[in-house]
Amino acid sequence: MEEEVASSGDNIVTEFNTYEDFLDSQITSLDLYYLEDEELARQLVELGYRGSGEVLKREEFEARKQAAEASRLSKRSQQKTLASSGKELKDPFYKCLAQREEANRSGKMTTIVFIRDKNARGQEISGYIDFAHRLKTEDFEPYFSGRKRLLPRPSDLRYV
Repeated sequence: MEEEVASSGDNIVTEFNTYEDFLDSQITSLDLYYLEDEELARQLVELGYRGSGEVLKREEFEARKQAAEASRLSKRSQQKTLASSGKELKDPFYKCLAQREEANRSGKMTTIVFIRDKNARGQEISGYIDFAHRLKTEDFEPYFSGRKRLLPRPSDLRYV
């Protein structure tokens, strides 16, 4: 029930540019005929005596408007460019990761990568990497450009 109220409030703030536009939308031509004053009609709607929709105070309307704008801006900033875009990948491993990057970033897919390699000292290391988690916590551009090798870390799912 709360979600329905929130979504109707979101519709209100996205549909109307100003609080006055919101109030005017609830005033009928008959209201204006009898009251003969647009400001008075707006005040009656604001107080809840007149109008066909939800009663919102100016502060609440402005707060919802700011929240909707903040939400829109955060969604835009979350749509990052892919780290693999524009890179000419030669390694089949990184090609497969690049194919899965967008789906892992958006949450449509999760990928667990098992890596078995040798570190700089010649010791064998292996581990399971949650690709989606690493994409969120780390910049993958150096991996896709070939400047850095993807190796398991102690913070990954399993590190041996």
